[in-house]
Amino acid sequence: MSLVSMIVYFAIIMILPMYAQHSVKSNYEKYSKVRSTSGKTGREVALEILHANGINDVDVQRGNGFLTDHYDPRKKVVVLSPANYDRPSVAGTAIAAHEVGHAIQHYEGYFFLRFRTALVPVANLGSSLSYIFIMMGVVLTAMNSAFGTSALWIGIFLMAFAVLFSIVTLPVEFDASKRAMTQIKKMQIVNENEYKHAGRVLRAAAMTYVAATAVAVAELLRFILLARSQE
Repeated sequence: MSLVSMIVYFAIIMILPMYAQHSVKSNYEKYSKVRSTSGKTGREVALEILHANGINDVDVQRGNGFLTDHYDPRKKVVVLSPANYDRPSVAGTAIAAHEVGHAIQHYEGYFFLRFRTALVPVANLGSSLSYIFIMMGVVLTAMNSAFGTSALWIGIFLMAFAVLFSIVTLPVEFDASKRAMTQIKKMQIVNENEYKHAGRVLRAAAMTYVAATAVAVAELLRFILLARSQE
């Protein structure tokens, strides 16, 4: 790997995730302190959007922890972290609407959400076993074992499923944010300034998925290059 390639690689796996985390934290902290003019809590926003879209079988629950918001398609429940569930903030409105965006995807049978759900078993298997085979391959290659390169490629193959899951997550998340912004504007839950602020919160959150995907792809390419160098 050349010096330039190494610099790019470390920038991707270290600087990009740090920047993404800083961006989402700073934007959330800023706009979670801005009270929405609607005065609606995240729970109220979520329920209003759900019902407006004819979705009456999805529950909205109060979760635990910081920014643990998510939608569980198996239980059909939108889980909001305490601050977003209880308070009427611009950030909470944006995040609640985003999670409901996933519920709408589920309700409408959005292709990429169904594809990502189908990938979960193999992605989990890849995440669990890929590095075991890769490390085994590295050790066996150093010992001049004929099985070393094969173990590397098995690990790479398994890792590819986890990387594919990360890639497919991108359109799922971007689409959920798009749906969220459409809903809060259409239903006049926010005013013009709050709409812009909500967009900043969701764009910052999206960057964490972009960073995670970039890291996953960079790692996969690194191991592919390693395996090819051993052939």
